[in-house]
Amino acid sequence: MADNTLTLNWSAQLAVTAPQHAPRLPGDKITLPQSALEQLLAAAPLQPVSTAPNNARVHTSTFDPFNPHTFAAESRARQQIEERQQQLPHPLTFRIVNPQNNRFVYAGIREFSAAENEVALSAILRESLGISDDQLESAVQGHVNSNGDNAQDVSMEGDGDDVEGQPARARAEPAVVTVHAKQLPKGTYVRLRPLEAGYDPEDWKALLERHLRDNFTTLTTGEILTVPGTRNESFRFLLDKVFPEGDGICVVDTDLEVDIVALSEEQARETLKKRLERTARAPGTTSGSSVGGELGIGEEVAAQVLAGEYVDYELREWNREDELEIELTTDEPNVFLFASPLGSRQQGRPRTDMHVWGDFSSQSPKRFKIRPTNVALEGAEAIYISAYASAPDSNVESSTSAQRQLPLKYNLRITSNAVDTADETVDNGATEEPHAPGDVQCKNCQQWVPERTLVLHENFCLRNNILCPQCGNVFQKRSAEWENHWHCPHDSLHGNDAASKQSHDSIYHKPYTCPDCPAQVEGLPNLAQHRTTECPGKLILCQFCHLLVPQKGDSDPDLHDPEVMLSGLTPHELVDGGRTTECHLCSKIIRLRDMNTHLRHHDLERVSRPPPRICLNQNCGRTLTSTGNKSLGLCNICFGPLYVDTYDPEGKALRRRIERRYLSQLMTGCGKPWCQNGFCKTGKQKTTTGTVAAMSVADITKVIRPLVEPVIVNPDVANTAPFFFCTDETGQHRRNLAEMIAAEGVAGVGKAYELAWCVAGAEAAGGDLEKTREWLGKWAPARGETAT
Repeated sequence: MADNTLTLNWSAQLAVTAPQHAPRLPGDKITLPQSALEQLLAAAPLQPVSTAPNNARVHTSTFDPFNPHTFAAESRARQQIEERQQQLPHPLTFRIVNPQNNRFVYAGIREFSAAENEVALSAILRESLGISDDQLESAVQGHVNSNGDNAQDVSMEGDGDDVEGQPARARAEPAVVTVHAKQLPKGTYVRLRPLEAGYDPEDWKALLERHLRDNFTTLTTGEILTVPGTRNESFRFLLDKVFPEGDGICVVDTDLEVDIVALSEEQARETLKKRLERTARAPGTTSGSSVGGELGIGEEVAAQVLAGEYVDYELREWNREDELEIELTTDEPNVFLFASPLGSRQQGRPRTDMHVWGDFSSQSPKRFKIRPTNVALEGAEAIYISAYASAPDSNVESSTSAQRQLPLKYNLRITSNAVDTADETVDNGATEEPHAPGDVQCKNCQQWVPERTLVLHENFCLRNNILCPQCGNVFQKRSAEWENHWHCPHDSLHGNDAASKQSHDSIYHKPYTCPDCPAQVEGLPNLAQHRTTECPGKLILCQFCHLLVPQKGDSDPDLHDPEVMLSGLTPHELVDGGRTTECHLCSKIIRLRDMNTHLRHHDLERVSRPPPRICLNQNCGRTLTSTGNKSLGLCNICFGPLYVDTYDPEGKALRRRIERRYLSQLMTGCGKPWCQNGFCKTGKQKTTTGTVAAMSVADITKVIRPLVEPVIVNPDVANTAPFFFCTDETGQHRRNLAEMIAAEGVAGVGKAYELAWCVAGAEAAGGDLEKTREWLGKWAPARGETAT
């Protein structure tokens, strides 16, 4: 063990809580009372504040004696250090001793919620300490009889003695254990010895890692470790040796090397033999099951499956509007067909006790149809298909061990048909056997025979044949089929041998307990329906936490709760969706389960929003949200050179200023290097190759007049005529960006947006191309888009 100079010294004698009065604890976990936590905190060792010589006061590295503000920070830092010194070691481990037989075991803490003076132990710990559940139950009953809760029953027995004359208080003594706080070293090695032969490392390696991580804090040498498997099986190991050497180790936050060693040489030989047999019968070999894989529509595969095994397939691509038909053809009556969709609500491969569609019939072919309107296909990414061979009953004489090990052949095919309800016909099963004129029907075997030979036929038929009145089948009176012929009293199925009767009862009428919840159902089809619909332990892919979780936890509401049913969510998703997050559009705090509805409101608002008004200057990329001349339709930057503080009710002076600005642009230019204005001498020189010829005043006047005449300068009437003024570099850049994005939409490169929305997006994004596209996707309706 590690040399820890500071140890946690605490122990207490506590009564063991009965299993029915304690929570179900996994692995090596225990629960202690709240008073135990207070005592442990009081017993926690204190570390010295400083290890400097002569108790010198050592400050933190950020302390500055010339800065008065660091004194307060130093005080807070020291307070946090002292608080950390009061914390208990992690993980907290205990040594539990049963004084009646001196057995001991190490354990980890689950929580401090046990009753006062009691300790709750997991089933593994109770078994290791030799404490039986019957002993705890009798102690509880004796305690009830010894106090005043059942005084009436005790008084009827006189002084409280039982039938054997022993006092009730003698039976009421509870099992008492001693709990010591014991810090174990971090384990680096453990050696396990399997108690049975034939374990394959592929079987237990992942299972062992997950089982230890989820259930154990400590490992105690000499104890039995039981690891549950995936097919209602379990692997049992003896904890033979650990390192660091000792009675136990801690397995939390450590790299643990695990070594599996056979218990004896005979077991090692048996294990090797079973591994060789399994290798010979591995999937894909001539004596093993087929591999399976991905299937396509119209594809037919010939495969084989061993008894008790599955061959899994998956269908990824199909027309979601067509009807699917899955068909399995085989000569073996105990090869069955199952299928389940893969989606957020269905995650498992189809099995006998967990599937959505299945065919347990003994006839061939086995088939079922999946209509596109089936609610189980909603959100399905794929369809999982499995072929399964049930193991023959070992009690049936006709089935030998060699026959049970032979793979069973089958053919599997998936077809797709368009759904046409007009072609659907109703088959009432009323088909009449064709016969010749003058034939009559035998009342015993229902065959048509010539009327002249009816007497001879009936005499022979009544002596040798018998008609089953329930199914109408005819059997020879002394045949084995008639002797073993059976009809199920619960349904319409029937058969002709004991094996089919036993298989039918096992499939349809045997009571089963759900492995994920306490529910009990009759028959595998009902169990499969339960596990794929209403079972609380059904695994789903939560749309909020994106984890595989049971659809209903212990603290979640019931599946039939009105809020659950109205929400369309599972109980887990209803609770998990109650968490909040910030909307990326409006920054409001919204519950996760309400986010889709909230975003639909944003979407409705987006497509219903009218387009913004933009500056009518064809070179400017701004909207009319700020100050400016809105009657002219110009922004503040473009209208600024035209503004004067004079009285001009008719706008004549404003019109002259517009003309002078056009005249100045065409005669001398604006001189701005970024200018791309076609009605500016500087802009023409940038966009035209060669020298731009000078224009006379008369020519300029002819160009200006068509630009100025349509302009409305009346402040009471909004102007719609465009302007072609030079603008600043920011406005020119935003305009170019907006026109480029609008042109991309017209060309079909991306979504098509109106130019006004592109200008608004460029303005909101500060002229950044990617941010502009992001803004348009969030706030702007695409061209032709309507609210849904």
